[in-house]
Amino acid sequence: MTAYWINTFTEIRDPRRLERYAALAGPAMVAAGGRFLARGNPTYAFEEASLLRTTLIEFPSVEAARTAYESAAYQEALAVLGDGATREIRIVPAV
Repeated sequence: MTAYWINTFTEIRDPRRLERYAALAGPAMVAAGGRFLARGNPTYAFEEASLLRTTLIEFPSVEAARTAYESAAYQEALAVLGDGATREIRIVPAV
């Protein structure tokens, strides 16, 4: 069943590290079977939600999304990001 990776930034402390992270993370997600559906700053946010960068990636399954997170390529991207940002990442199965 299709799953969605929802990544919401709650704080960006180092935009340059974020840029380097994105350059590595994007290809890692695509290589793991992900397809970017949306990314950027939200146009609207309600109920105390963050207006910072949000990414929505479609995967063929929850397991594929989890495997993408644990992949060596994505872990390399995370190491580059380090403490440059704080995020919330959720993997949600489609209905």
